[in-house]
Amino acid sequence: MKAVGLYRYLPISDPESLLDLDVEKPVPGNRDLLVRVKAISVNPVDTKIRAPKEQVENPPRILGWDVSGVVEQVGEGCRLFKPGDEVYYAGSITRPGGNSEFHLVDERITGHKPKSLDFAQAAALPLTTLTAWEGLFDRLGISQRLSENQGKRILIIGAAGGVGSIATQLANQAGLTVIGTATRPESVRWACEHGAHHTLDYRQPFTSQLQQFGFETVDYIFCLNSTDAHWDNMVAAIAPQGKICSIVETDTPLDITALQHKSATFAWEFMFTRSMYQTPDMIKQHDLLNAVADLIDAGRIQTTLNERLSPINAATLRQAHAHLEEGRTIGKVVLEGFSTEENS
Repeated sequence: MKAVGLYRYLPISDPESLLDLDVEKPVPGNRDLLVRVKAISVNPVDTKIRAPKEQVENPPRILGWDVSGVVEQVGEGCRLFKPGDEVYYAGSITRPGGNSEFHLVDERITGHKPKSLDFAQAAALPLTTLTAWEGLFDRLGISQRLSENQGKRILIIGAAGGVGSIATQLANQAGLTVIGTATRPESVRWACEHGAHHTLDYRQPFTSQLQQFGFETVDYIFCLNSTDAHWDNMVAAIAPQGKICSIVETDTPLDITALQHKSATFAWEFMFTRSMYQTPDMIKQHDLLNAVADLIDAGRIQTTLNERLSPINAATLRQAHAHLEEGRTIGKVVLEGFSTEENS
C-alpha cells in the first residue's frame, strides 16, 4: 500500500524529510479496525516528531494522527464497528500513524464519522476535538450543564488554532463566557465565528484587557500556545480557586508556587495518554467522538477545516508541514485522496 513516511529526521525543506513509500498492508489485531484512509490532517505533533534529530528509522516511520475513512476489516474482538462503517479518529502515538492507504486503530478510540460532514471535514476534527474535550471537561472539570456555568468565564490562549477552534465552540455550548486570544483580523474573525465572545491580544497584559470587558479575572484558562511565554499573564488573570490547563510543554521550570495564594489548580492535557497507557477508561474517547458527531449533525458544532490539499503524497504533506511550521495557521489543513499514479 502507499504511505508517506521518513527514514531520517530532517528540515521540511529537504525533499527526503517525507517520502512516498510502498509498505505492507497491516493486519488487524483483536480490537483493531483496518481503515481505508480517505482524508488526513496535520497537527503540531507531526512537525515536532519530524523535527531534525540524530536518529534513523528502519523500517520507516509513518506519522499522522487525524484520520477519516471507511472500515475495511475488523479484529475478532471488535464489537463497536463493522466493515463499511465510516469513522474518524486520532489513533495512538505509540503505533504507526495514519498517513497511509490503510491504517490500524483500536476501536475504543474511534468514533462514528459525523453523517453531515464529508471525509475531509471530518478529518479536521479528531485530535483537536479529543484534546479540547478532555482539557475542558476532564482536566479543568467544567460542567456540561449550562445552569452550573452561568457567569463563569474561560480564557482560551490560541483561540484560532486547531484546538482553539473546537474548544471555543465546546466552551460556548457549555454556557461559558469565552474570551480568546487572537491578533490578526482574520484570526479574530475566525475565533468569533467559532464561539468566542471577546478576543484579546496575547502580546499585551491580560488583566488590563479583561477589565475593558468588565472582568477582573477568569475562572478557567486553557493554554494552547507557549506555556512559558504566558505563565505570568495566566497567574495574574486566573481567579482565586480557578483552574489552568495547558497542552504545550515548557522549556523552563514553571513557578507553580505563584498559584499558591490563589489556591489555583494547574493541569496538563495530553490527548494520547489514554491510548499510550491503555487506561481502563480508554473507551471514553470513542464515546466523546460520538458525542461530538451528534453535536455536529445537530448543527451545534461546525468543522474547523480551513484549507484542503490534494492528493495525499509526500510533496503535499511537506507543503502542509511547512505551512504549520510558519505558526500562523487558522483552523485545520486537511489532505484528501491518494493519487492513482505510481509512487516515484
